[in-house]
Amino acid sequence: MLPNAISLFSSSGIGDLGLRANGLNTVICCELLEERMNLFRNNYPNTKCFQGDIWSLKDEIVKYYNSNFTEPPFLVLATPPCQGMSSNGMGKMLNDYRKGLRPKMDERNRLIIPAIDIILALRPEWVILENVANMTNTLIYDENGELINIIDYIRKKLGSIYCGEPIVVDVADYGVPQHRKRLITVLSQSKKANKLFAKGGKLIPDYTHSEQDTLFTKHWVTLREAIGNLPSLRAEKGKNKATGYNELHKVPLLDEKKLFWIDNTKEGDTAFNNQCVNPNCGYQGNRIHGASHDRDGINKSHTDTPLYCEKCGALLPRPWVEDKKTGEKRLMKGFISAYKRMKWDEPASTLTQNFQYACSDNKIHPSQSRVLSLYEALVLQSIADYDYSFSLNGKMCSDGLIRDTIGESVPPRVIDLICANIIKISS
Repeated sequence: MLPNAISLFSSSGIGDLGLRANGLNTVICCELLEERMNLFRNNYPNTKCFQGDIWSLKDEIVKYYNSNFTEPPFLVLATPPCQGMSSNGMGKMLNDYRKGLRPKMDERNRLIIPAIDIILALRPEWVILENVANMTNTLIYDENGELINIIDYIRKKLGSIYCGEPIVVDVADYGVPQHRKRLITVLSQSKKANKLFAKGGKLIPDYTHSEQDTLFTKHWVTLREAIGNLPSLRAEKGKNKATGYNELHKVPLLDEKKLFWIDNTKEGDTAFNNQCVNPNCGYQGNRIHGASHDRDGINKSHTDTPLYCEKCGALLPRPWVEDKKTGEKRLMKGFISAYKRMKWDEPASTLTQNFQYACSDNKIHPSQSRVLSLYEALVLQSIADYDYSFSLNGKMCSDGLIRDTIGESVPPRVIDLICANIIKISS
């Protein structure tokens, strides 16, 4: 019989691919959104799916497991939503709290509480918690209304039972062709894990990749290696799909002016830095874009970046907006990471749910005038390495659902390697 696993905040089941690859059987999942749950059901037909708010479902989940299984679960995987996690503001929150003020909090951050309640009730041998690196700076109100750092809360609740620690990792260090920093917490109550951890050992696997080839690691997987041989696309009608290759190798269309900006953008650079394309001028010394911190420490983009060539006065291929009444053009507000091409010989930047928007941070294809295709994103998130279907009722689900699923998921290769290491320690 396969070891049992429970998946919390399961989304569409991408992280569970890493469990399945190691022979773990996800017997229970819990997800708030119905459309994600439908994809999960389609890919894991034997899993008991709880769709809804985990606060109201936690007791039912525990009851179902205890009614159907005699042994505690081998593993619980929990990936609570990260939209409420913050990298700043913790000091102000604490200060307000000490003054008797209750700072405004994002309730999504408290979803760790019912997850830990389930863990304490079922006592799995292993726990994997995955979230953004900023989780370490996040405060929540506990069950008693007291303000506490979320990591300290986890230690308070689980530290007497489980060994382990949170570690920030870049998934590129595990062979994923993408830079994506995540906070991974692997916990265990097994004797072998406790013995290893007491000797200074880690419960997460050693890195398989690094910036350069070494005796122990390979170099990071680059965009050129991952997607360099795929059919070319262009974000204009008739050229934006390669359905004969793969039906998801397609990109959204861009209007004429955006194509003009991107056509003239160099690899690794932003369209905000494009220079003069007037054939009678071609001046390359126009001031480039930038950003700096103001007196309040807020990072703001420069407002004096020229839109017209400083030598000949011709319109530069830089992002602009146009006044509908006067036709006057002015430089669009944006940072140097917007309308920016990636670099072929580096991993991709972090894929978010906005990866198919040209204005999103560092998401333009390294050499083609377009954003990443859905299929390329599946490759860069390592999803394409596993058996997974985006079909529902015999039809491909919406592009938006696929895009959101990719952007919010943990790369399954990382969970795969963690589970393989867990099994190695347990054996």
